[in-house]
Amino acid sequence: MGAERRELLMQGNEAVAEGALAAGCRFFAGYPITPSTEIAEYLSVKLPHLGGTFIQMEDELASMGAVIGASLAGVKAMTATSGPGFSLMQENIGFACEAEVPCVVVNVMRGGPSTGLPTFPAQGDVMQARWGTHGDHPIIVLSAASVPECFSLTVRAFNLSERYRTPIILLLDEVVAHMREKITMPPAEELEIFNRVTPTVPPEWYIPYADTPSGVPPMAPFGEGYRYHVTGLTHDIRGFPTARDDEIGPFIKRLFRKISQNFPDIHMSQTFRTEDAEITVIAYGCVARSAKRAVVEARDRGLKAGLLKLMTVWPFDRSAVEQAARRSKVVLVPEMNMGQISREVKRVNNGVSTVETLNKVDGTLITPGEILEKITEVLS
Repeated sequence: MGAERRELLMQGNEAVAEGALAAGCRFFAGYPITPSTEIAEYLSVKLPHLGGTFIQMEDELASMGAVIGASLAGVKAMTATSGPGFSLMQENIGFACEAEVPCVVVNVMRGGPSTGLPTFPAQGDVMQARWGTHGDHPIIVLSAASVPECFSLTVRAFNLSERYRTPIILLLDEVVAHMREKITMPPAEELEIFNRVTPTVPPEWYIPYADTPSGVPPMAPFGEGYRYHVTGLTHDIRGFPTARDDEIGPFIKRLFRKISQNFPDIHMSQTFRTEDAEITVIAYGCVARSAKRAVVEARDRGLKAGLLKLMTVWPFDRSAVEQAARRSKVVLVPEMNMGQISREVKRVNNGVSTVETLNKVDGTLITPGEILEKITEVLS
């Protein structure tokens, strides 16, 4: 008999916490902030029972630093925050990218800028997730649209982080974070869990930032005899700062290559009734839920609508969007900002089809009715 599956009524933030624990997260450092606080509260209770560590830090900048330190010591680590806290984390997220430190950052988006609308949903941090830190480097950003996805994409975030030695950002929004849905918790043995590759050579042979065919060097945990230098400065293969162009160029190119050569593994999207769609809605997060209902109602009215739901936001899923543009006469991008992903859709579409937008920034959800109205208007 197989392991028993548990069916639970769970909040999105709680599902994130459960996903983190299932993925092997044993360290959390963070600071309370609406609407992500439940993640910290949940883990503050659960982690100690599993031999893990929970620390409430003095602020989000310190939280990110603690997460990096824990990961360097060999522990799967994460933090969770919202807009203002996410802004404070950017410098250390950049450090983690440069030093190739795996970790997970959950950003539950709310209205902004500044303290904005703390208890209202938004999708205004999409470009910040990609370009929030300075310098030129890749980043992986995922987006959850349901409570089950909060669980599965958190597990996925840890796996990607460990596989590619990079910080992973998981975007939620207030709606998804605070809604409750039924979730079927899979048995632990059915989950695919990836743990970072560690060195197989003696400490004296270890090269911490060596180039490899995968672009991802093995990572030795501090405290196990492997001593190496970690810095936010551009460094050579042994981790020491360098100003040599023959070392800087290959290093930065490797950071990009370890992501770009693995797009098929990283990109995740779902399609719904797109095969014959005259209009394809491209959406993510809570708006994808409204979009799916709008597509169902449009079909009931004889309108050929479909949905492309983006689950990987960055690196941008160019292939999936190009397919949608080729299949449909019109692409509609509804989002709770002034048009962040729609800019990428227009760039990739390159005139193949018409791109329409539907934007809302008043702190209320884009409803199925509003998307259906736009579909009807465009196809009439």
